[in-house]
Amino acid sequence: MTTPHVRAVVDLGALARNVAVLKSRIGSPAVMAVVKAGGYGHGLVESGRAAIAGGAEWLATALLQEALALRASGIQVPILAWLYTADDQFAECISNDIDLAVNSVASLDAIADAAQSLNRTARVHIKVDTGLGRNGIMLADLPALLRALNVRAASGHVSVIGIMSHFAYADQPSNNTIAQQIDNFMKAVDLTEAAGFELEVKHLSNSAATLGLPQTYFNLVRPGVAIYGISPGGEVGAAHDHDLVPVMSLRSSIVLLKDVPAGTGLSYAHQYYTEVDTQVALIPAGYADGIPRAATNKGPVLIGGEIRTIAGRVCMDQFVLDVGGLDVALGDEVVLFGDPARGEPSVELWAEAADTISYEIITRIGPRVAREFINVPW
Repeated sequence: MTTPHVRAVVDLGALARNVAVLKSRIGSPAVMAVVKAGGYGHGLVESGRAAIAGGAEWLATALLQEALALRASGIQVPILAWLYTADDQFAECISNDIDLAVNSVASLDAIADAAQSLNRTARVHIKVDTGLGRNGIMLADLPALLRALNVRAASGHVSVIGIMSHFAYADQPSNNTIAQQIDNFMKAVDLTEAAGFELEVKHLSNSAATLGLPQTYFNLVRPGVAIYGISPGGEVGAAHDHDLVPVMSLRSSIVLLKDVPAGTGLSYAHQYYTEVDTQVALIPAGYADGIPRAATNKGPVLIGGEIRTIAGRVCMDQFVLDVGGLDVALGDEVVLFGDPARGEPSVELWAEAADTISYEIITRIGPRVAREFINVPW
């Protein structure tokens, strides 16, 4: 069997464990595990099944097609999707009992019209902009949406299941916007209930809020990056502070070793020169696989029992390591990121090296990277 040039090893048992840890932390609220973006790069369906094995009662995606893929795989728990185009797959989602967010009268009309065409009832969650300034209806416009929802509910085209919002600064629990967003959310809840809707779920907590803001739990939390064993950063602390373990490790191998003299420039534009006679190793992973080009001369890699930094520019398909003084051989495995408890570089270190966030490091892992699933909990 051919060895993949680069592979992402995904520990589904660790993912299930992380969900169980979060459930034990929050108590009675239910967990809606967010598996959007292909399970944050870990595998959409596999991540969903592992989250359920860990106790998640709900799953969520951004895009409708991902929600449909989860349902097509045989997953039966409630699924919510919240980001769509004007002519998206509303009918398919309604037919598959997938909940949809509404963020305007226009989006309600599109969803309700699709439900009417099917003679079905669409399950919807009202998405409110409480201060993020992104998706969601403004508080001032909510009464108009509630009136439209009452009309559509009376005709049997929609059923209001829940209300939701998203924080702007949850990774900074001390930020003064937190209290304002909670207050706005409660105002939205009060308006919705006063309009006659009984809300099955109210959800505001993302990963950071689930880890640091218990006052935001209501009866459902919506963690994303935390279930993959990665901290959302900021004041929340490291993942291990919350007993969360990394789920993915990214691995490759040495495909070429060669001796080069001092003063040799490595890779495009010679951003790195060898200081002494040394040996260099070629690793077949590049920005087409999701390795950030911004990690040039910065990206940490475990090789030969030590962490070495990428030497020179990250290319489309490969990068170089200066391995002088290491006992390495052709075919030896290298680890780009994984579990720091095993001495491997962390996703957070890669984010720092590339001047980005951990979310981007894991979600940018490309489709040509082989996924290997271990410790499958079902």
